[in-house]
Amino acid sequence: MSIGFVMMKIVHLAAVVVFLGNILTAIFWKSFGDRTRDPKIIAHTIAGIIRADRIFTMPSVGILLIAGFGAQGMARYPLTLPWILWGLILYVLSAAVFMTRVSPVQKKLATLAASDSMDWKEYDRLSKQWRVWGIIATLLPIAAFVLMVWKPA
Repeated sequence: MSIGFVMMKIVHLAAVVVFLGNILTAIFWKSFGDRTRDPKIIAHTIAGIIRADRIFTMPSVGILLIAGFGAQGMARYPLTLPWILWGLILYVLSAAVFMTRVSPVQKKLATLAASDSMDWKEYDRLSKQWRVWGIIATLLPIAAFVLMVWKPA
């Protein structure tokens, strides 16, 4: 095993920790903020989640891909290995769900919470969508993580 390969794996794993850690933490903070039923706290919480996505999640996405493909190339693993192929598919599906479902709903929730009069019915409706799509967007990379560690034939 070359030192380059080991370094790529370390960087890849660090990015995985940041990526999964931040998306799991977002679910926790959103539910914590929502329980207060205070629009100011909720708006602050959602703004923090969006900011954390920009600071932690998005950069870790890029680093995870670069280091993952770097390690894969250095090890000369074919992309057709089931654990790599399905890991990538799950990762791409997660990104698609996040970009098309979670992020737009998150922005609507932020706008609602920051408005002068909170429409709780609409907020609760959108929160349910955020929760369902957020769970899907979170379970997909967790499944990819399991595949990458397990490496089934």
